Amino acid sequence: MGVVLRQTRDESVKRAVNIRKIASALPDLLALDTMSVLRGRRSIRRFAPQPVPDHLLSELLQAAICAPSAHNRQPWRFAIVRGADAKLRLAVAMGERLRIDRRRDGDAANVIEADVARSISRISGAPVVIAVCMTMADMDRYADARRANAERQMAVQSTAMAMQNLLLAAHATGLGACMMCAPLFCPDAVRASLDLPDDWEPQALITIGWPSAAGKASWRLPPSAVLRMID
Repeated sequence: MGVVLRQTRDESVKRAVNIRKIASALPDLLALDTMSVLRGRRSIRRFAPQPVPDHLLSELLQAAICAPSAHNRQPWRFAIVRGADAKLRLAVAMGERLRIDRRRDGDAANVIEADVARSISRISGAPVVIAVCMTMADMDRYADARRANAERQMAVQSTAMAMQNLLLAAHATGLGACMMCAPLFCPDAVRASLDLPDDWEPQALITIGWPSAAGKASWRLPPSAVLRMID
């Protein structure tokens, strides 16, 4: 009996030691995993036809709303577009605005139509499109333009951080995603085609799906090119 108790006690000690080793290594493992997600994310523009499960979309939105925000006002808003008709309606509305703008620029007709067709294909062909919007409804209000503009910029920055969370979460779950800034050029078209509330200001689209191919790594400036150390 004493031998059995001693063996059990020895096994418990070993387990406790192993648990402590794992716990002590966990921060490094988590840091490594986080850095691999940050460095491994790619913009994915081509997707397989398989649908994205609801629970994964929910996880992406949960990650997005974990972002920090000015005054914790959380000015981000999201419209998830999955229906084929809705995606095509959005794509066509944005394409028409693109066509008008490029005609005004004096571009060649064939170049314009190729650009419009490419835009429509990217939006309508994605399994899921998330329209990321911003609202000033809960932000502070100032009578002077300087502070009002700064407050608006805070809302933009906050929403951008939520988008980054969403993109990283998509990569972490094995999904592909790509941000399209085009709604900034046609916010009214996006709002009207999706019947969004008046205070929702479209900032970007994020196309999401299962990657049909690995994305290409983009070049990055080295830290030395963008850094100034101030002692």
